[in-house]
Amino acid sequence: MINNKEIDKRIKRTKKAFQEALLSLMQEKDFKAITITSIVQLADYNRGTFYKHYRYKEDLLHEIIEDVISDLIVSYREPYKEMETLKVSSLTSSAVKIFQHVREHADFYSLIIRSNALPGFYKRISNELKKLSLQELTYVKSELNIDPDLHASYQSYAILGMIVEWVENSFKFSPEYMAEQLLEILHFTPAEGEYRTTGR
Repeated sequence: MINNKEIDKRIKRTKKAFQEALLSLMQEKDFKAITITSIVQLADYNRGTFYKHYRYKEDLLHEIIEDVISDLIVSYREPYKEMETLKVSSLTSSAVKIFQHVREHADFYSLIIRSNALPGFYKRISNELKKLSLQELTYVKSELNIDPDLHASYQSYAILGMIVEWVENSFKFSPEYMAEQLLEILHFTPAEGEYRTTGR
């Protein structure tokens, strides 16, 4: 007799196959040109199995996006999930999980960043990161005249910029190195730093 755990594993395996097939096809052609037949053939399943889980190919794409966003949020929260106060100075690179998240979803991020297949997704990521910053991380030094919305936007676009650079360079560095670099940047205070100018 098959138990619920085995059924859940089978469903996850099936859905993952469909997700990977769709992402692979989207590397080659526009989403509008992809058929359900081509998805099931590449995933090595039949149409009946597809329709057990999805009505349309858009449902499959929506699931992929929501899964990635959910995992992004979990990875972003990881450094402070059990803390009342987050001190950037005491943060370690091993606690920063967002780059591991990107590496685990490398096919998806490569697709959206290199091909611009989902142009609205950039905004979705930045909005999610900004919302997390505003709702869950309140800057303690409130005497500083920093607008919370601008500060949250600065942080979200800075992280997104690092992700884009990393993906466009074919994941040249490890997730651990990227986490270390993020912390180095956060620890660096531009007002106290020095820049060598090239001169004009």
